[in-house]
Amino acid sequence: MQPDEIETIANKFVSLGVKKIRLTGGEPMVRKEFGEIVTRLSKLPVELTLTTNGVLAHQHLELFKKAGIRSLNVSLDSLKRETFLKLTKRDQFQQVWDNIILLLNHDFRLKINVVALNGIIEDELLDFIRITKELPLHVRFIEFMPFAGNLWESSKVLTAQKMIALVKEEFDIVKLRDEPHATAKKYKAIGHNGTFAFITTMSEHFCGNCNRMRITADGKMKNCLFGKEEMDLLGALRAGKDIEPLIRLSIRNKHAALGGQFSPDYQKADADKITNRSMINIGG
Repeated sequence: MQPDEIETIANKFVSLGVKKIRLTGGEPMVRKEFGEIVTRLSKLPVELTLTTNGVLAHQHLELFKKAGIRSLNVSLDSLKRETFLKLTKRDQFQQVWDNIILLLNHDFRLKINVVALNGIIEDELLDFIRITKELPLHVRFIEFMPFAGNLWESSKVLTAQKMIALVKEEFDIVKLRDEPHATAKKYKAIGHNGTFAFITTMSEHFCGNCNRMRITADGKMKNCLFGKEEMDLLGALRAGKDIEPLIRLSIRNKHAALGGQFSPDYQKADADKITNRSMINIGG
């Protein structure tokens, strides 16, 4: 999609009641038209935010401020340089961490997204909670989900219930009220500035309350992160057609749970039988 096409499609969603737009990836900041896209979308009457790996955030502080972006999600699966390198294949942990501190110093609200891989996250779970002691971060632990190419197995899923039990061994925690349509169950360690949460997609899905819609970089609408069905909005737009009927049709056709692709009992899921794009190509 070209920047003007992104703006046109976004504007249609806004006219239908959308109040929040999030730019995701891959990494949205590597796109050469990133600044233009942000500037165009900032003119719409919505909350504009983005999900990023954090590497390039220092280059766009003024753009964020000018566009009214005050909240970002930063993907960070490890607080250890060696583990970060193993997971991402890039030795950029310090750059990401420095940018997290920079963003906090400029009063941005930050959510830290952590994919909870069984066998890895246990060693760092409590460290992530500890950083919320002084820093006003909201750390979100995301149960490992099956997508094309990510080598998902049910044994790699560490459930929120197990993580909560581990956290309670060291911290006194309280359950906080979750916002309407929230995908995360929010908690706070007593005496900490920050908070933490669990996204329980695998162990306790929240499909009945989910109101997210996704548009891929090539202009396809996905009504579910796990759904294989896609609606070609860009093709219709370029053909001069009204895309509103397609948007409404996609919403009506949404499956009751998990894109209709696997059982809510994640231990019975067969990743090889799931038809979908990779997470990078969908946009998280």
